[in-house]
Amino acid sequence: MTESSAQRPRPYADVAETHTAVVFFAGDRAYKLKKPVSTGFLDFSTEPARAAACRREAELNARFAPDVYLGVAEIRDQDGKVCDHLVVMRRMPADRRLSTLVERGEPVEGALRQVARIIAAQHAAAPRGPAISEQGSVAALARRWQDNVDQTRPLAGGIIDGQVIDEVERLARRFLAGRQPLLAARISAGRIVDGHGDLLTGDIFCLDDGPRILDCLEFDDTLRWLDGLDDAACCAMDLERLGATGLAERFAGWYAEFSGDPAPASLHQHYVAYRAFMRAKVGCLRAGQGDPLAGAEASQLAGLALRHLRAGAVTLVLVGGLPGTGKTALAGPLAARLGWTVLSSDQVRKELAGLRPDESAAAGYGQGIYAPAWTGRTYGELLRRAEVLLGMGESVLIDATWNAAEQRAAAAALAGRLGADLVQLRCEAPADVAAARMRARTGSASDADPGIAAELAAAQAPWPDAVSLGAVVRAGGWPEPVIEQALAAIRPHGHDQVWRPARPALPPG
Repeated sequence: MTESSAQRPRPYADVAETHTAVVFFAGDRAYKLKKPVSTGFLDFSTEPARAAACRREAELNARFAPDVYLGVAEIRDQDGKVCDHLVVMRRMPADRRLSTLVERGEPVEGALRQVARIIAAQHAAAPRGPAISEQGSVAALARRWQDNVDQTRPLAGGIIDGQVIDEVERLARRFLAGRQPLLAARISAGRIVDGHGDLLTGDIFCLDDGPRILDCLEFDDTLRWLDGLDDAACCAMDLERLGATGLAERFAGWYAEFSGDPAPASLHQHYVAYRAFMRAKVGCLRAGQGDPLAGAEASQLAGLALRHLRAGAVTLVLVGGLPGTGKTALAGPLAARLGWTVLSSDQVRKELAGLRPDESAAAGYGQGIYAPAWTGRTYGELLRRAEVLLGMGESVLIDATWNAAEQRAAAAALAGRLGADLVQLRCEAPADVAAARMRARTGSASDADPGIAAELAAAQAPWPDAVSLGAVVRAGGWPEPVIEQALAAIRPHGHDQVWRPARPALPPG
């Protein structure tokens, strides 16, 4: 216990209330009474239902804090008849709540890292099976989102803007529509577990002998059967709600490290958004019960959900233009800033031909491996590889000329089919500048020369949907304002507003 907490001894008795329970504190014990409420997601309206929920809560939480959950007690009336039940717990020091420590600005990194390790270890040992795995499917996640949206709408009047709810619903559906390969791979890898289900900072206590994690979700098993990443995302979301965005990012990275989870950033973002919107629904419910602060928090959480869905939108970026205009010099920095994959037509073309990237295959316009059939094969392979990556939640930049309208139409069709945003960037430069750059190349995968560029310019189709980027590309690359212009086109709501957790290092192959 800290010196400040020693100066403020806790009262012998106290009481706390949530939207579904009342907790009575007396001495070194806490007694949790379920409220006789029925909502769209739980039903405690009868004594048998509350009794079953109490027993289930004590049993399930013993997985995370066996020395805290002591059992279930009966409440009897004056005639000795059982009228309700209480979950009996060891009382935790309120000033050691993780949420309290974060709000006070106290150092919590060590405790958070321990929480990440405990959750990852629990997930590794958690039950698995077909019924549990099904809850990680596209259909199950779509149902969860729809249930939350449907339950929130009638509660949210005057609290959450209806347009925000509409966009959250649209973006969540769009993400799931194209992620069947990713979610199927998560199931196959055993990532869907019987977890905690409600990992909030207010239910984590940082004690001298290690953290205690309380209050797992007990009223609906299917809501506790979830992707381990979803479980961890709840805590990350709550840290961000408290303004500790950096801690949220580090916690997500620690969980990924301890669980060996290489999930794409888009899935992290999606699950954080889901958790934020679910808590926004709870906030609306609490506001309806008279909590004066809950409405503002619900609105904040709905905004947080929307930001993460926007930041996690899977995206296909076409980086096009004539030879020498700086496509490769732009695609590289963009990929580095965003953490995305670059596919290069020059490299894929050489690979298909069995050549090294720097091995010359120079030929006349439309000849050799630059003949129309070879070009069609190259673009087909680029889109095939992009399809695999997009389906797995990875955003992609394709560095190619994109001279033909039919090539761009094929890319647009792919993005539409996989629920991905399509962004089209066109690099431009004066012919003499582009020619000078081509002549100065060394070790490049491109074989184009100024003559080829002139032929391509004569044959290029109009590209009205592209954002045109033009500047003199210096030896060090594109000027920063042009890179920022490209990033703004890719992420118009801000490319640096939401964290991106690092992935664990993969073992040597």
